[in-house]
Amino acid sequence: MRQTVRPAGRFSGSVILPGDKSISHRYAMIAALAEGNSRIQNYSTGADCHSTLGCVRALGIGVEEDGTTVTIHGRGLDGWTRPERDLDAGNSGSTIRMISGLLAGQPFSSRIFGDESLSRRPMARVIRPLTEMGARIEALDNQFPPLTIHGGKLHPIDYTLPVASAQVKTCVLFAGLFCEGTTIVREPMRSRDHTEIALREFGADLQVKQRVITLNGRPALTGRELVVPSDLSSAAFFLVAALLVPGSRLVIQGVGLNPTRSSLLDFLLSIGAPIRVLRIESVNGEPIGDIEVRHAPVRGGTIAKELTAALIDEIPVLAVLGAASEEGLVVHDAQELRIKETDRIATVAENFRRMGIAVEVAADGMRVPGKQKFRAAAFDSFGDHRIAMAFAVAALGGDGESTIDNAEAASVSFPEFWNLLERIAE
Repeated sequence: MRQTVRPAGRFSGSVILPGDKSISHRYAMIAALAEGNSRIQNYSTGADCHSTLGCVRALGIGVEEDGTTVTIHGRGLDGWTRPERDLDAGNSGSTIRMISGLLAGQPFSSRIFGDESLSRRPMARVIRPLTEMGARIEALDNQFPPLTIHGGKLHPIDYTLPVASAQVKTCVLFAGLFCEGTTIVREPMRSRDHTEIALREFGADLQVKQRVITLNGRPALTGRELVVPSDLSSAAFFLVAALLVPGSRLVIQGVGLNPTRSSLLDFLLSIGAPIRVLRIESVNGEPIGDIEVRHAPVRGGTIAKELTAALIDEIPVLAVLGAASEEGLVVHDAQELRIKETDRIATVAENFRRMGIAVEVAADGMRVPGKQKFRAAAFDSFGDHRIAMAFAVAALGGDGESTIDNAEAASVSFPEFWNLLERIAE
């Protein structure tokens, strides 16, 4: 699919974005292990989160969908049944990495695969701790999907993550649910804590002290009424668009403001973005609020170390903002970008070159000089949802009509993106 994007006069109005992808995945998986029904409102419309629902269904759990409300008929920790076919994670690294921890604790073997892109993404980081817990996992070259997971009795471990990863942390904690005893996960840096919040919400015995998470196994999880906040990662594209386009004022309603995700807002504020939180409340343990953003020039800055880990998904669109900023943007310690849906350092650089934007690429990041002029271009998403949306934002500031090939990639996380962009871009 080729999408045409025209320069915007301004961004204005109030928008409600789809449910948070990270939280939707976790609620669906945990609800499938709980006793009784869970009703999840504002479940993500993204294809990735529906890959998770497909896997849950294939494991014998009833799932009903009514628009963005999903009801899951949980059958307890021991309620899953052997799937009749291979589990399909689609394009979703979150699905395959997190559900692997749950499959490892089952009394049966299962096989999970994904699309061509997912099949190139390394899984050794979850295979290693699950093997240490007693699982037996087969993978292509010992690290690539498809994964054949021979489930069985697991034992708890005290595991230090080699690098901060919320997905690997979740995988280990999920496996720990099936262990007799206490599973401990130690983080080198704090990562998003949606799993810890959700497990407690469903009734798990879990404690967090500094960067050490302790989970007592075999909890009695109970079905819940849940509301998923709007996705702050999706909001990033609209925040940057409003900052770039003169005359813009945008209110984004019901956004998740979890402190482990708020690094995006903290960074934007630190470089001069006029962002205000208009309202905040707690829903199912997650802070949710409305935020306002107005057009303004920003300074630019550096993303490195812990901040890189916190902003890893937002770096493509922040690089676009960096090109228009006063001082530019420097990104370090972002090797993780090389193994996302695409090599995002390479695909960002390629699209920048197509629009005449200077960029210097390094093995672990990039340097984007500021005060650059955006030109219309023929972009390509290269099949990556975040690249598609980041360069749609860049196209809004162009000097003419741009096109984006393979624009359908946005549906992985945000199927409504193109319609919503057109509606609020005047």
